Amino acid sequence: MIDIAESPMTPETTDPRIPPRDHVVSRYLIDRWAKAQPEKTFLKFDDADHPTGGEEWSYLAFRQRVIQAALGFQALGVKQGDHVLVWGPPGRDHTLIYFGLNYIGAVYVPINTAYRGNLLAHVLDVSDAKLAVVHAELCPRLTGVDLAQLEQVVVFGGEADTPLPSVSYTDALLPESGTLAALDRPIEPWDPMAIIFTSGTTGPSKGVLTSYLHLYTNAGPVTWPMVTGEDRWLQNFPMFHIAGMATMFVMLTRGGSIGMVERLDTRTFWDSVRRTGCTACFLLGAMATFLDKAPPDASDADSPMRLMFMVPLTGDIAAFSKRFGVDIYTIFNMTEISTPIISEANPLKRGVCGKQRDGVDVRLVDDNDCEVPQGQVGEMMIRTDRPWGMNSGYYKNPEATAKAWRNGWFHTGDAFTQDADGYFYFVDRMKDAIRRRGENISSLEVEAEVQAHPDVLEAAAIAVPSNLGEDEVMVCVAPQPERTIDPSELIKFLIPRMAYFMVPRYIRVLPDLPKTPTTKVMKHELRSEGVTQDTWDRETAGIFVKGERFT
Repeated sequence: MIDIAESPMTPETTDPRIPPRDHVVSRYLIDRWAKAQPEKTFLKFDDADHPTGGEEWSYLAFRQRVIQAALGFQALGVKQGDHVLVWGPPGRDHTLIYFGLNYIGAVYVPINTAYRGNLLAHVLDVSDAKLAVVHAELCPRLTGVDLAQLEQVVVFGGEADTPLPSVSYTDALLPESGTLAALDRPIEPWDPMAIIFTSGTTGPSKGVLTSYLHLYTNAGPVTWPMVTGEDRWLQNFPMFHIAGMATMFVMLTRGGSIGMVERLDTRTFWDSVRRTGCTACFLLGAMATFLDKAPPDASDADSPMRLMFMVPLTGDIAAFSKRFGVDIYTIFNMTEISTPIISEANPLKRGVCGKQRDGVDVRLVDDNDCEVPQGQVGEMMIRTDRPWGMNSGYYKNPEATAKAWRNGWFHTGDAFTQDADGYFYFVDRMKDAIRRRGENISSLEVEAEVQAHPDVLEAAAIAVPSNLGEDEVMVCVAPQPERTIDPSELIKFLIPRMAYFMVPRYIRVLPDLPKTPTTKVMKHELRSEGVTQDTWDRETAGIFVKGERFT
């Protein structure tokens, strides 16, 4: 028998911009829905061999399991406000770890499952965590690494040796009885619920302080009105990524449900959708391309899926929507902000990110934070009208916080343009922009044209040094299954499709592009390798591209 001691409560704020605690804070949301709709399914797992397609947890059963995990954490000495590092794949255990920590007001600190060595040591140090919950397969990476403040490890997903005192998940987080101690104070919407580390693809990862209100604003009912409590979200992303952990929280705020897919394979994507009954999902990076380029099937539109967020927009949206029977939306977002830009369903404009939503101010500025004229490229900076509606800074990194928040606006580091109708278009990461022959080139636009070739599965455009100064354009490509890419034929395909100065000089064919676990291409790795011996050079092949003169 597990009981809960009464926690102190104080009057809530009267500021109309701050929703009630039981609309924003995980603990009170879980309690609220378990009382209001105890038998409704909150989680359905994708178990291919399960007779009904997967195990299901009702809101009441979910609350009972979360409280059990929370009691286990308290027994380990975790207190309200403590940071607990969590390292492992998504799934049943990880879900309870996440929400169990937040139930007692502790801060969930998930980290990338690809980390090792110095990068792992860096996030361990930044986290300030004394306790880590680590999947058994990752435990060997702790050996030989500076463990900073870590004192104890909880091992889940099997058995493993660790360089610190350890206990198993079953023994620590599945107690059969006990009383959950009262909170020191109520958990507030502005309290930190998580520290989410940036991808670390271009340098040491920064820990983004994320409050409950930040995550709520990121995709709450006002920001994403198209997602409702009747939807079931396909959770197919790592829990250390905001697309994974935040969307689970989003469905909790709606009183909706989640279909948990621990290992998503694009070849069996629609099978997972049908087994879990999911109606909404994210398609990030190359995922949409994989689905779009799969051979057509008579059952393509035969699924419960009704809406997808595609980032970035890829291919023919109208054709994709019709083929799969879904509405497509796109957005611009990042870990630190709260979806300032969102589109209507099935946007018609090529390359669009959407329009500014209510509740945010957005400006495109030059290096001095002066607004650029309409149609010109500028860095996007943002602020919200809701306190704590975006990140609370980078943990233990005041320099990066001050730089990002200079002049009272959050600077995204992303270059955009805006048209006369108010639509925003992503140009590039400021650091990824390519400058050739005096022209600024969007790597995203180059990649879109290259990926239009039927033999190309995915592409990454990067800048490499030119012997004439500035940059040359290089494209790294991976082929479709059972196809090959002929660089000279690809160039002939591209010449009529893009401006002459955008046509790549160098093409490198790889089996796969290097990616983070969140499917982001690691362009820094490709840039560091540069022009390799296996890189094809258009000019060496005798193909030169010149601009036309208009008089």
